[in-house]
Order: sequence, then C-alpha cells, then structure tokens
Amino acid sequence: MKLACCSSNSVMGSNEMCLLLGATGVGKTLLLKRLQKITSHGSSNLEETPPTLPTVGTNLTDLKLKRKRLTVRELGGCMGPIWPSYFTDCSSVIFMVDSSNITQISSSCIQLLSVLSAEPLRAASVLILFNKRDVPCTMSLIEMKSLFRMDDIIASATQPITTLELSARSGQGLQEVLSWLDSTTTK
Repeated sequence: MKLACCSSNSVMGSNEMCLLLGATGVGKTLLLKRLQKITSHGSSNLEETPPTLPTVGTNLTDLKLKRKRLTVRELGGCMGPIWPSYFTDCSSVIFMVDSSNITQISSSCIQLLSVLSAEPLRAASVLILFNKRDVPCTMSLIEMKSLFRMDDIIASATQPITTLELSARSGQGLQEVLSWLDSTTTK
C-alpha cells in the first residue's frame, strides 16, 4: 500500500511541500512549533519553550512566508523505513541532526545519504540543520561537517545543499531557516 505523497491541498490552498526529517529526538517538532509561531504571529518572543512529544506518524504545518505559502510535513524519526513513501512532489527537504548526540551521528549520516540518493528528491533543495547549539557538550560545526564528510556529500549530491547551525530551543538560526525556505522553494 502506498502512503500519501507530498502533494498538499491544505487550508491555505495548494502549497509547495517541504519534508522535515531526522532521527527521533533531534528537535523537529520544536522547530516546527517555533517556525509556525514566528510566521503566524510575527512573534520573535521565544522565551517559553512549548511542550513537545515524540512524533508518531506525521505533522503537517502550513507556513506563510514572505513570498509564498509552504506546507512542512514532519515525519517521525521512527518512521525512517517508510520515509521514501513521502518523497514524491517535494520541493525541499530539511534534515535535522542533534549536534550534541555523538552516538547518533553515524546513523544520521546513513539516513541522510539514503535521502540524498532517492530519485524523487534528485532536484529538491536540501537544508541540513545541526540543532542543539545551546547544549554545552555540542560539537562545533567544523567537527560535525568533518564527521559527516560534508564536503564529499556536497560534491557528489545532485541537490543544492545548505548547512546551518540552529538552536530550536533558544531561537538561534530560526530566521535563517525561514529565509532559506522562502528563497529555495520557489518553483
């Protein structure tokens, strides 16, 4: 049975689709809640961290950006084996990594390589977010890129790839994510 694809006829009309992927516990749901708050309320007051639970299934969130409307589909990390069922018709992918969890690095790298090699995502723009920059034991961006061999991945990928650091909890990097979404999802 084929699961629903990335086309969306949401409340806002037909939107472009962005997939939000990553292992369990990397901060995808918090990122989505923060982006939704900023785009719907224009609020940059992110002092209070909203409660989150691990996503089982998917979350669909519509974002009204400066130049367009976009639907972000968050897929739970535990759904990794069926992520490819959602790859059709996506214009962009955000792949999140917990930069404070060294034990998750190798599995995240394998998941990323699988996503990048998927035929339906061959032309999708990709943003790799290294989250949890606010945690004291976080690796530096240079260390993360080295462990992931980002130079090799970028050189061999068919997609345009951008990497950013982020703290979904504190809000550091959220405006850069919104700018990336607004600039790269134009068809």
